[in-house]
Amino acid sequence: MMKKTLYIDMDNVLVDFPSAFAKIDKEILTQYEHKDDIPGIFALMDPVEDAIESIEFLAKHFEVYILSTAPWENPSAWRDKLLWIKKHLPEIGYKRLILSHNKHLNIGDYIIDDRTKNGVDKFQGRHLHFGEEGDYKSWKEVVNHLCEIEKIKNK
Repeated sequence: MMKKTLYIDMDNVLVDFPSAFAKIDKEILTQYEHKDDIPGIFALMDPVEDAIESIEFLAKHFEVYILSTAPWENPSAWRDKLLWIKKHLPEIGYKRLILSHNKHLNIGDYIIDDRTKNGVDKFQGRHLHFGEEGDYKSWKEVVNHLCEIEKIKNK
């Protein structure tokens, strides 16, 4: 039986974006209106709570891909996102990082994302809206929901 395809966004889903701010000089932070344009910022972020363990579990049941958008004006972000995946998800993330401003072009069953931008609103599968503004506030809620609808025995 083929596994269903699951796409996972990085920023504020897999990666705790604000966690990088404490690691950047305050003067540099004030120079950038858009914090995602700060060179090197994406390499400094910590994983969201329970994200790594949840993805390791989900990868046993789904074809997992990391589907993220990198800021167009910050070329280091493209490299930093790859290095982050290599550091935190070396096996699961190997050659499974997709950087795109058009997420709807990817075919799959589920996408976990905290926003509807960059084509998420046109994604043909099911969007699991993650985070404070979403329907799923934590990784435990996401895993429980996917296990329930896909009839997977949860940990």
